[in-house]
Amino acid sequence: MANLKEIRNRIASVSSTMQITSAMKMVSAAKLKKAQDAITAMRPYADKLTELLQALSASLDADSGSSYADNRPVNKVLVVAITSNRGLCGAFNTNILKQSSYLAEDTFQGKQVDFMAIGKKANDILGKKNSIAANHSDVFDDLTFENVAIIAEELMDLFKNGSYDRIELVYNKFKNAATQIVTTEQFLPIVPADGDQSSNADYIFEPSKVEIVEQLIPKSLKTQLYKAVRDSFASEHGARMTAMHKATDNATELRDQLKLTYNQARQAAITNEILEIVSGAEALSN
Repeated sequence: MANLKEIRNRIASVSSTMQITSAMKMVSAAKLKKAQDAITAMRPYADKLTELLQALSASLDADSGSSYADNRPVNKVLVVAITSNRGLCGAFNTNILKQSSYLAEDTFQGKQVDFMAIGKKANDILGKKNSIAANHSDVFDDLTFENVAIIAEELMDLFKNGSYDRIELVYNKFKNAATQIVTTEQFLPIVPADGDQSSNADYIFEPSKVEIVEQLIPKSLKTQLYKAVRDSFASEHGARMTAMHKATDNATELRDQLKLTYNQARQAAITNEILEIVSGAEALSN
């Protein structure tokens, strides 16, 4: 059994760790509320804009369609992996990295697959074995629509000039603080709506359908990427809050076990001292 000093040191260490994890949990909970409100507010707008764009794209003739809807043979693929800049958030980053690697090794096997990292963890891990086309980890320092729009414009240019035939987004979709859904979403080319959905849409176009699509596509793509980054940002804080909550509970349990062990060791030491005193007294009396 460890001596009393060692157990006291371990209790102090675990208690210190418990205070840190508890503080991190509270910080993430405060940040989560703001991030959750932001993604909840913009999700209906982004979904409706994407639905409208898909319906319009599906109704256009092949000759009058947008270059962003060009379904050419897939030879070069860009996977945009959206992770966090920091760890201590459970399997949040690991799940994205696994899905990104799966796309490269299985879904697009035999194709040229490059990665764009949005988040330091994606850049650090994926960059060890794969080609990183660009790293935009600094976007989380000032997460605004304007900063994300710059990345979206870069992706649109890469697709339009033929650098890549397919661009996929991989991110954690926020459901609640305890649940994040790993999502793979085709960014480019634009996915047209199903025939039933496009045929049921009843719109009046002014000045023309083609002009509206050309103006709507860049805005829709920027909004789509911003929604994905916002989803990931909210998911990160939810995952970190959950991870720190579990870490605090585990530290509390370990501290209680150590206190019990400490009390047992102290009781054993006291009992031994009493036995030594009694034995010494009997030896003197004899």
